[in-house]
Amino acid sequence: MKRNKRLAAIASGLAGGLALAATPAWAGWLDINVPQNGDITAIAGMAYDLNMFVLWICILIGIVVFGAMGYSMYYHRKSLGHEAVQFSHSTFLEVLWTVIPIVIVVIMAVVATKGLYLVYNTEDAEMDIKVTGYQWLWRYDYLGEGVTVYSKIAPDDNRVRALGLDPDSVEHYPLNVDNPLVLPTDTKIRFHITSGDVIHAWWVIPFGWKWDAMPGIVNQGWTEIYKPGVYRGQCVELCGRDHGFMPVVVVAKTPEEYQKWLAAEKKRQGVAGAGEQAAAKNSPPAKDTQAQTRQPEPNRAAADAAAVKLVVAH
Repeated sequence: MKRNKRLAAIASGLAGGLALAATPAWAGWLDINVPQNGDITAIAGMAYDLNMFVLWICILIGIVVFGAMGYSMYYHRKSLGHEAVQFSHSTFLEVLWTVIPIVIVVIMAVVATKGLYLVYNTEDAEMDIKVTGYQWLWRYDYLGEGVTVYSKIAPDDNRVRALGLDPDSVEHYPLNVDNPLVLPTDTKIRFHITSGDVIHAWWVIPFGWKWDAMPGIVNQGWTEIYKPGVYRGQCVELCGRDHGFMPVVVVAKTPEEYQKWLAAEKKRQGVAGAGEQAAAKNSPPAKDTQAQTRQPEPNRAAADAAAVKLVVAH
């Protein structure tokens, strides 16, 4: 009778857990903590698949280990008259519990190495963006296009922050900016990430990675966005007073819409030869883009500092 009650309690607990997992609230929690985003970028999909692959291995190990423990403790307990077997060692078991973990670790290492190669393979990029962090805004240089965009927290968000207003009065607070980074879909984009003052970190959740922006060092990452949309992130390296108000917003457009935006932005910024560059938009980019990001610019530092001061003051 007692055994039946225990089994009924276990079954009830399992049923309750499955019912909870099926609820919308639980699904929302899972989406926040383990976002899939595989339909947005390849790296995000890889990271999710790798996480779930390792998770299921851990679950399987847990079921085998704790299942064996539970079975042994229940069915071989002293109250049933069982006596513990006395032995010093077992060569078979020692080999078994050494070989199996090695095989599991090797399998996980192979899968993880493939993922790392995907993350770090920035070759064959179709366009290059230089990302520079400042306290507390971002500068985006479209290399080879002559276009520069400064991006900081949007005025409405800044007003809520400064005046202590209701955060719910602004949608997506505090992850709105005045000038987003506009990128084309279905295009491999290489990022050159650095900093003009202290250490920052550029992070957009659906991209599946973050890179530190450090002064004097250029880190490289890449992405290829599959779906048009607005993707948000923020600085995730403590960088001073307004670290929490340094959002990142990426607007992904179709290649056609992106070219229209780029032509309009060149015209607005007065880029020389904008018409000729727009006509040659399908020409392949330069291969040595890393050298471009590291070329000395004797007069650029003063101009950057003046521009940052102007943007902050605005």
